[in-house]
Amino acid sequence: MIGLSTAAVYILQTIGSLYLLIVLLRFILQLVKADFYNPLSQFIVRATHPLLKPLRKVIPSFAGLDIASLVLAILVQLVLMALVLLLMGHGVGDPLLLLVWSIIGVTALFLKVFFFALIISVILSWVAQGSRNPAAELVSQICEPLLAPIRRVLPGMGGLDLSPIVAFLILNLIDMLVIRNLAVMAGMFKGLSLAI
Repeated sequence: MIGLSTAAVYILQTIGSLYLLIVLLRFILQLVKADFYNPLSQFIVRATHPLLKPLRKVIPSFAGLDIASLVLAILVQLVLMALVLLLMGHGVGDPLLLLVWSIIGVTALFLKVFFFALIISVILSWVAQGSRNPAAELVSQICEPLLAPIRRVLPGMGGLDLSPIVAFLILNLIDMLVIRNLAVMAGMFKGLSLAI
């Protein structure tokens, strides 16, 4: 019986985490003003549209940002955490605490998207610089708003771009000093979080 419960949690977390990532990418792509005609962007739009359409009727955009997609990401995280807690035999517990955990989880995933986009960007700069691949273009569009301010501050290094290293440091510091401390203060279960 324990093996069946563990398998159910694993399947739920895998499928739920993938959809959560897609929903959060929808928000990030709009945040960074990525090309929505990119085939990957179109897939993300189609995958999130059925759940976002009714939410948009209730939650308006703010400052040009689609807040409904961010709210949907938090709701998906909340439902996933509640289901995982139930499958683990803990019960749902305090809904307000579950909401706080969900916000922390989505924030951690937000940072991880940028972290892994930077890794992919660095690798692509070594092996496929200037690639016109839709995935490479999307990764570049995600990373550029993070790297551009750093490049303006860093002095030129003769063709060597150190801005990804600084960005990695900043993202890791935010994760270590803010996100993980918030998770501990909120009493978040280690096995519960989908993003931390």
